[in-house]
Amino acid sequence: MDKIFLSALRVECIVGIWEWERRVKQTVVIDLEMAADIRRAAASDRIEDTLDYKKVAKRLLAFVGDSQFQLVETLTEHIARIIVVEFGVAWVKVRLNKQGAIRGARDVGIEIERRAGDYASGASNPAGGRPIEAATPVAPVPHG
Repeated sequence: MDKIFLSALRVECIVGIWEWERRVKQTVVIDLEMAADIRRAAASDRIEDTLDYKKVAKRLLAFVGDSQFQLVETLTEHIARIIVVEFGVAWVKVRLNKQGAIRGARDVGIEIERRAGDYASGASNPAGGRPIEAATPVAPVPHG
């Protein structure tokens, strides 16, 4: 299997459960591996014949930058869904790193792998069958 990767995509967003995290944007770092058969593009030398990683990056920068999730798990799942559903990728590995979230640890985050079959029906859609943008919470939930 061929893979296209994108490493260390840095995006500032609202993510977290604590009240201060709902007010201050934090940087998350995203690493992606995306299945892609590159043979056609290699033969044609045309961007139209491959996964355009610049378009993927621009989509994620916009989505993540506007998001306001409480959990990195939720954000990571939505990123995977965007890549699989919107870009027609058969398999993706998403690693999301919320650096500095734990005192004494440089990195903390989540890594998931998803396939196209994971999003075959609205029932398995983490957004509950709604478009991704509609699933983004807009109001913080008070904690503690």
